[in-house]
Amino acid sequence: MREEEVEKLRGVVRDCVTKHLYSSAIFFADKVAAFTRDPADVYMQAQALFLGRHYRRAFHLLNASKIVLRDLRFRYLAAKCLEELNEWDQCLLMLGDAKVDEHGNVYDTKETNAMYLDKDGEDREINISSAICFLRGKAYEALENRSQARQWYKAAVKADPLCYEALECLINNHMLSSEEEASLLSSLHFGPEDEWLSSFYSCLIKKYDKENVVEAKFKELENESYSSNPSEQSFMRTLKNDTDLMACKAEYYHQCGEYQKCFELTSILLEKDPFHMKCTLVHLTAATELGHSNELYLMACNLVKDYPQKALSWFAVGCYYYCIKKYDQSRRYFSKATNLDGTFPPAWIGYGNAYAAQDEGDQAMSAYRTAARLFPGCHLPTLYIGMEYMRTHSFKLAEQFFMQAKTICPSDPLVYNELGVVSYHMKEYNKAVQWFEKTLAHISSSLSEMWEPTVVNLAHSYRKLKMYNEAILNYEKALALSTRSVCTYAGIAYTYHLQVFGYFFL
Repeated sequence: MREEEVEKLRGVVRDCVTKHLYSSAIFFADKVAAFTRDPADVYMQAQALFLGRHYRRAFHLLNASKIVLRDLRFRYLAAKCLEELNEWDQCLLMLGDAKVDEHGNVYDTKETNAMYLDKDGEDREINISSAICFLRGKAYEALENRSQARQWYKAAVKADPLCYEALECLINNHMLSSEEEASLLSSLHFGPEDEWLSSFYSCLIKKYDKENVVEAKFKELENESYSSNPSEQSFMRTLKNDTDLMACKAEYYHQCGEYQKCFELTSILLEKDPFHMKCTLVHLTAATELGHSNELYLMACNLVKDYPQKALSWFAVGCYYYCIKKYDQSRRYFSKATNLDGTFPPAWIGYGNAYAAQDEGDQAMSAYRTAARLFPGCHLPTLYIGMEYMRTHSFKLAEQFFMQAKTICPSDPLVYNELGVVSYHMKEYNKAVQWFEKTLAHISSSLSEMWEPTVVNLAHSYRKLKMYNEAILNYEKALALSTRSVCTYAGIAYTYHLQVFGYFFL
């Protein structure tokens, strides 16, 4: 067969892959490889077999080639076959020996003489070393070596910032604290054309900065004046309505406790993209906080119908039962979600909360401890452990865990509120006042009814310190937030009483 005829067959294979006709692609790729015995054609055949889910056959073909250990592309595809076969130890062996330090720097590699057959064309490629690092991370995570997985994911992002999947694993699985995420992002080397990506990544990582800093990041991406020619619509302009960016914003609103604002934004986004998983998760948690049981029921039904094998679907069912206070059923579905995906943080926290709602402290603590071990970058499990200790009046232990949560997340108002409550219980009223004032200082927006108990607690603390004017001022502020609180009326009346009769009733 002439070369031009072989080239036409290669075109047929590429077209079959594009049209997802994998059996046809396998058939013609096999004939091309038989005619030429060219390594590039053997690789094309293996790629067609992989896409057609013939993983064992693809691996055998690659492993039988003489250059599998010398060409990184062959080795990577062979390892991907082993990944699909869940043979993780063999996958690591195929990828070769390499070591990585805590900062994601790879060394002692034996790949200096390895080849890499670049594809023809001008498309930009992700560094093959980055893809190999990411696959090593997945293998270690599957083998439950999360420390090594974290290091290899960091190495993958460092090798090529375009390897978004590695960053996604680090963020979604809460493998890094906010400081570690910021440090990793600052160490990445973006090209001049990737400045937008640097800004986007800064919105994806934990948003524990001050409100003005976070809002500035979003505005930078939404800025409309990147093009000098007003008639041109720049690329940055199009990101203003990007679903991922909107989901990040909703997540930030949820973190700030602005659940109604979060819910409204996720509702708009889900109308535009009803199957956006990240937005769906934020929407579910906001609906649970707001008590929208009907919305949760509809979302859960649709998710279970469309994605019965996803942990998120059964988490949604658990949220619905939690919202209507059927905690036994809620636990059952949260547990099912953790069984489907043991690295799904919301399910573990929901599982613990369902136990805590029925005062089953030991089981709740067990779930929270598991979550704290699996997700060291998430402060919520540590915070909830502290709450459980406070519920059993172990105030010193509670304070220790609240301080740990503060270290992980230094800007969550709820952490400072709990520190204030535990200080109040320990009769350290000066400290309580400081913590409650810090709570109010860390609330990014204007005070809402959600923070009325914090203002009341601050007033109680001032009353205990005999600072009656300050106490009355805060009670009145609490009444402005919620006019139906019996506790607030009683507190303000008692404070006026103490002002008049003073020391007789202390």
